[in-house]
Parts: sequence; C-alpha cells; structure tokens
Amino acid sequence: MAEITGYVEKIIYRREDNFYTVIELSGGKTDMVAVGCFPVIAEGEYIRARGQLKLHASYGEQFVVESYESIVPTDTQAIEKYLASGAIKGLGAALAARIVKRFGDDTFRIIEDEPERLAEIKGISMRMAGDIAEQIALKQDLRQAMMFLQEYGITQNLGAKIYNRYGRELYKVIKTNPYKLADDISGVGFKIADEIAVKAGIRSDSDFRIKSGIFYTLLQAASNGHTYLPKDRLLMYTEELLGVTLDSIEKHIMDLVLEKKLVVKKKDDTEMVYAAVYYFMELNAARMLCDLDMKCEINDTVLENQIERIESTEEIELDELQREAVSQSARNGVLVITGGPGTGKTTTIKSIINFFEMNGLTIELAAPTGRAAKRMKEATGREARTIHRMLELTGKQDESSSDAYFSRNELNPLDADVIIIDEMSMVDINLFNSLLKAITVGTRLIMVGDVNQLPSVGPGNVLRDIIGSEAFHVVKLTKIFRQATMSDIIVNAHKINNGEHIDLKPGSRDFVFVKRDEPNAIINALLSLVRDKLPPYVNADKMDIQVMTLMRKGVLGVERLNQILQSFLNPQDGAKKEYEFNGFTIREGDKVMQIKNNYQTEWEIRSKYGIPIETGLGVFNGDVGIVRSMNLFSEEIEVEFDEGRIVTYSFKQVDELELAYAITVHKAQGSEYPAVVLPLFSGPKMLMTRNLLYTGITRAKSCVCIVGVPDAVWQMTDNEFEQKRYSGLKDRITEINSIENNTGF
Repeated sequence: MAEITGYVEKIIYRREDNFYTVIELSGGKTDMVAVGCFPVIAEGEYIRARGQLKLHASYGEQFVVESYESIVPTDTQAIEKYLASGAIKGLGAALAARIVKRFGDDTFRIIEDEPERLAEIKGISMRMAGDIAEQIALKQDLRQAMMFLQEYGITQNLGAKIYNRYGRELYKVIKTNPYKLADDISGVGFKIADEIAVKAGIRSDSDFRIKSGIFYTLLQAASNGHTYLPKDRLLMYTEELLGVTLDSIEKHIMDLVLEKKLVVKKKDDTEMVYAAVYYFMELNAARMLCDLDMKCEINDTVLENQIERIESTEEIELDELQREAVSQSARNGVLVITGGPGTGKTTTIKSIINFFEMNGLTIELAAPTGRAAKRMKEATGREARTIHRMLELTGKQDESSSDAYFSRNELNPLDADVIIIDEMSMVDINLFNSLLKAITVGTRLIMVGDVNQLPSVGPGNVLRDIIGSEAFHVVKLTKIFRQATMSDIIVNAHKINNGEHIDLKPGSRDFVFVKRDEPNAIINALLSLVRDKLPPYVNADKMDIQVMTLMRKGVLGVERLNQILQSFLNPQDGAKKEYEFNGFTIREGDKVMQIKNNYQTEWEIRSKYGIPIETGLGVFNGDVGIVRSMNLFSEEIEVEFDEGRIVTYSFKQVDELELAYAITVHKAQGSEYPAVVLPLFSGPKMLMTRNLLYTGITRAKSCVCIVGVPDAVWQMTDNEFEQKRYSGLKDRITEINSIENNTGF
C-alpha cells in the first residue's frame, strides 16, 4: 500500500449511486489521477489517500484508492476553492470569495463556532448562514464516521450504507452490537459482522453473536432451498459455526421464539425451526391458496359442447386427461397440471385459454424466467410475461430491504379472471407468496409444471408441496403423443425418468452420444460441436448452443470450461474492449449470466434508433445475456438480456456476472435451447443423479449431445438420490384444511 496527499483539482467523473469517482489530484511533484469510492468529495479538498498505483490499459497510470481521509483546508486559497466547488449547496464563487476575504484562515472556525457571523456577508441571510453551517457539519460528521469505520476494516462503499442507515448512532452499533448490521443492511452477512465484532472486542459467547449466528445458519439453509431446519441440525450447524456450547445455543433459540423472530413447529418427534419470515410466508401462501380454491358450477352438457367446439376450431383431438384438465379448470379455483415432455401440456394450456376466451374471461400468462415466458408466448400465440413483470416489480422498499417490492399486491391486485403460470417447479416460496397476494378470491389460478424437474433455486418446494397436500385438483398428463414419439429427446427423457437405460448407439437425429474416455478429449469434442457442427445443424448462432455441466469446479466444471470456451468462441481481439476482474476476463461479445437477484438494477428496452421505449427494474439469478459494449473511461458495461432488456453495470458490479458459455444444469431450469451439450465423465453421487440428467436433456429443443462415457449416463439413470428439502407448505395447507373442515367454514 502506498500513500499520497494532494488537493482535488478536478472531479473528472462521478457516479452518485455507488460513489465511484475519478479525480485529479495536485500538490505533489506531479498531478495524479486517482480512482475509487469517495462518499463525500469536492474540488478543493485536501486528502490523504492509501492504495496502489496501477497502469490502466487505456488511461495510463492511476492511483486506485482503498481508503482516504479528508484534511480540512488551512490556507485561504484552498478554503475558497473548496467553498466555491459546489460542495455546499447555495454557495458559488462570488460568495465564497467574500467569505474568505472577510474571515481569512479563520473561515472554518467561524462556520463551526459562530455561524451567525456569516450573515455579515452581503448576500447571506441568517437562515442561509445556518444552512451552510449545517451542511459543513454533516459532511464533517460523514468524514469522521468513514475514518472511524475504516479502523474496523469497513470499505468506503459499505461505510456509506452504514452511515445512511444509522447516522451518528453507528458508533454505538459498532461498539455494542455490530451483528445488527447483518439484520439491517443489505450486503452485510454474519461473517462480515463477525469480523467487525472481533475488532470491536465483542466476546465470542456474546448473546448478540449467538443470536446472529442462529439466523445466519437459517439464512444459509434458505440459500440451499430450505424454509426451516430440524432443531438437531440447526444446533449442529450453529455449534460448528460459532464454536460455543449447545446449551447456550438452545437457550437463545427459545429467547428468539419469545421475541417472535423464530417459530418452532412440532411434527411427530421432530422440532422444526423457522425464521419467522419463512414460516409466515408458508402459512399465508397456504391460506391464500385455500381461499382461491372455490368450486364453480357448470352444466356438464354445456362444458362438453364447448370442449368439442375447441377441438373442431383448433383441429385437435384431446385425450381423456387433457379433457379432464379443461373441465377441472372450469370447475375449480385452483388447478395443477403436471406432466413430462411430449405429454401435451402446451395443447392443454391453449385449449384452456380458448375455453375461457369463449366465455369472455380475461387471462394473464406468466412464467418465472424471461426465456420461459418467451417460450410460452411462442407456444400459445398470446402475450406472456415473467411473473416479476406481471407483478410490476418496483425494487426494494428501502435500502435495508433485500426482498422485492411489487406494485401488484393485496391493495392493487391483478385485473384478470384467470392466471396461468408455467414452469411452476421453478417458483420458490418468496415469489409464490408475492403472486398470491396479487390474486383476488374469484380469480382462477392454473399452475403448470413438470414435478420431476429440479426444484427451485430459492427456498421452498412449492409445486411438490401443493401436489403432495392432496388438497387441490391435480391432472397428471401421461400419454406421449405420436408426434412426440418421433423425438428421441422426449422418448429418452421418459425412459430416464422411469429408471430405464437408454440406447446410446448412433443413428438418432436429435439425441447424439459422442464417446470420449478422458476429460481433454471430451473438451475437444464439445468445442467442435459448439463452434462448428451444431450451429448449422440446428440453424442457430453458436452463442445459442448451451454447454451444461454438473459442477462448478474440476476439469469439466463451469469455471474451467468457460475460460476454454471463451478463448475459442470470443477470443481476445484488439478491437474488443475487455476488463479483468478477480481472475477472469470479461470482454465485448461475451455470453454472461447474472448470478444474484438484484431488484434495484434498472433496465431499458430500446428502439432500433437507440431510444428507450420501456424501462423497469430487476435482473435475476440465471438471466443470460450478451455484453454489447464496454466503456473503459466511465467503467461501465452494457449487457443485453432476453426480451431486449439492456442493463448498464459499473465495473464495481461485475461481481454479479459470470461467463455463461457453460452453466450448471441447475441454472438452466426454465430455459430451452436449440441444442444442448452435456459433458459427462464422473462426479460425486449427489450430483450424478437421475433428475439432473432428466432436467439437462429436456432443456434441448432440437438436439442433445452427450459427450463422455456410457457408464456416467447409466450411473445417473440408476441414481434416484434427491437432496432433501426442508419445506412445510404441504403441512400448512393440511393444517388450514383441517381447521376449516372441523369448524364447518
């Protein structure tokens, strides 16, 4: 780390959303360009900065600031420059000159101790004098706070968030209970709070630490799909995390229950511990779902005649289960339709849409992801949106919130008679709860999905729990239609799902197995397929061919494959701008994926002339796009996602992106690609599973290519292992139905 000092001669560039700033410093032997996060900075300030001198590819030598402190100007020239810089609202060059001429080197003391004397200056009222003093005091407060927070290893960016949340109370929070940061501020988890606590001298058996550790354990469980943990597992994981006794953890669980922050439910001999937010999400979702399930009277003859009219108009013949689905959609407020590929789900949805349109009802179609919504639109010929767009995402309610806020809710419900959701296996309890809030009693909800797909990335097991509750009508489509039997993708998917070994011999038009006996040979084969053979075969761009793998690490993991694929599909080129971040390079033309939900990120859809025609908020975990442009001066990247949504990222946000030439099967849920390449060699039992293989091959529309060894395919087919998910929606639905049946409601 080096240290430099100097006056801020000029602010070259600044982003107010994250305080990233490019400044020109003077006062040393030579002028210097410095870049970094400066929550408060103004021309004329004298600063001492610590960081590293680096050579920027386009802008030459720059000082990258890790931390800095502002030193109050002492000479009249610097004071005048600071006051005239625009840092103090209402003060311009003329007034700044008069103030300094009158008070000289004593200017700052006068402003701090005798602000009323500023009114002696022509053009400054007593009210304005007080306002100037208040602004300078606030800026001084922030500077002192940032210096204080730096002592605890807190970055400028995080420090600004902490100051905005607590103000002068931050000193008390840091010294007494830094774990409060994890509760109140987005981006601060238990581990960051724990590091601060160590520096603040907080004891390892502190009540605050143990309670925060319990919440952190439950939060980690939620990130793995669980809405609760059995008490014995919660105790074990928390003891491992904190290194304290089980007795002290158990005591604090009971305290948190009394504080209504945890909920403990008993089932058989097991105690299930919830973070209260997830318990009430499941409870409210169960209640709202049961309320929606109203029975609708309809004449059998009329219904049968209308189904026959649909068959005649659309020139189709529905099988018995498809007719049952249309019939039950008319009779019930809640309906689930499930089935594998080729079983006629799309035809069934179109028939249900036709039935309700025939009866003058309005319909909304939605799916969890942009790709799934696009596919739904193409299949039905009707407008379909993501659930987030349908609910009109407006971002977080405040800076401390980590959850989405939707304009469509119980106070402003969706204006539709029927809502059809596709790819329901992807919907987690957070999104499902928000969806149900926006649906009024009397509106029909039809949920469509393949229960054999992998569960949602987020917490909960919504589709399986709804089906498992046996409280709602479920139609399971099982017949594979004649046209679908011509596709080996569909036929093999059903065989795999039934545990049958598939034929890997050559000859199939859409299901290809390429035998390779070692990892490097597998990589060479998949490169040839993605770059040369598959694009013309399926009439698609090479960027639309998706490599899917089972794991992130290893010779056939996402991280290594992405580097190799990038070098062949989008190699370094003097004409393409690029940026290196944490060991990986991102360049113009790269295929990238958003890897975390960001409800605040703005996007826009532009006309062919580059004019924004639609704007919105939210980019989500799993969204895939192409890097369209990069500005090395402003340090910004533009990425185009599905539906033409263009998002501008600062270089500080690049950690939200990763290369997506290869992705895990989990990340491919809800998507469909012209062709899919699956490298299969070996891996841990918990990843070499039947439903992972099934999900992977059903993502392909025209062609699947498995590259590797036959044993890997058969091993996965035989392995029925599924990661246990702790979710309680099924139990909550059962409880509510039991109460209603017992009370006669």
